Amino acid sequence: MQRISENVAFDKKVEEGSLFLLLKHSATCPISQAAYEEYEKFANENESVKSFYLVVQEDRPLSNHIAENFQIKHESPQAILFNNGKPVWHASHWKITHDSLAKALKENE
Repeated sequence: MQRISENVAFDKKVEEGSLFLLLKHSATCPISQAAYEEYEKFANENESVKSFYLVVQEDRPLSNHIAENFQIKHESPQAILFNNGKPVWHASHWKITHDSLAKALKENE
């Protein structure tokens, strides 16, 4: 997992068109911590997909940038799968599990 915190770096990743996951993580929320652990476990087991995260308290401009550019209402925690420069799946809160991430990846590879 790699932290991403700047709009330019994120936009470059989107422009590449590759498949990648992003987690919007809240450093103060226990639900977000549980989602982070599921996401981290999934990312460590699936090196075929790049996995990024941002911390909403520190990376709010990027979080807002993503919400505005892709018309995905901001939530945290929130996982978004991008492919070919577009979000193809997203989930929030307790719906972010190892199994839901695996299913989304399988359906969108």
